Amino acid sequence: QVQLVESGGGLVQTGGSVRLSCVASGMIFSIYDMGWYRQAPGKQRELVAAITSGGSTNYADSVKGRFTISRDNAKNTVSLQMNSLKPEDTAVYYCNGDFQSYSRRRDYWGQGTQVTVSS
Repeated sequence: QVQLVESGGGLVQTGGSVRLSCVASGMIFSIYDMGWYRQAPGKQRELVAAITSGGSTNYADSVKGRFTISRDNAKNTVSLQMNSLKPEDTAVYYCNGDFQSYSRRRDYWGQGTQVTVSS
C-alpha cells in the first residue's frame, strides 16, 4: 500500500544539475521525516540530506552548498536539487520516510534511482 516512487536519475555531465523527486502514497506524508540516501558500489549507504516534518534540513558535508532538499506536503513529494555535480556523486539514490510514535515505528524506502556523473 505504501509506495515511494522516485524519478529524475540518469547520466549527467560533471558540473551539471539533476533534480530527483519522490512521490509518496498510502501514508500520512506530512508527519514523516524524509531523507535522501545514496550508496556507491563497495561503500556504505549514507545520508545525503534530510528534512523533518517541521521543515528543518541537514546535509552531508560533502554536498553542503550544492544540494537542496525540499518538500511539498500538498503534493506528497520530497525533492533533491543537485547542482555542480561531481563524479564522486555517482551512486544509487534512495528516498526514505520515517515516523516514530510512542508505540510504533514506520520506515519506508523507495526503489532507488541511479545517478551517474561522467567526467
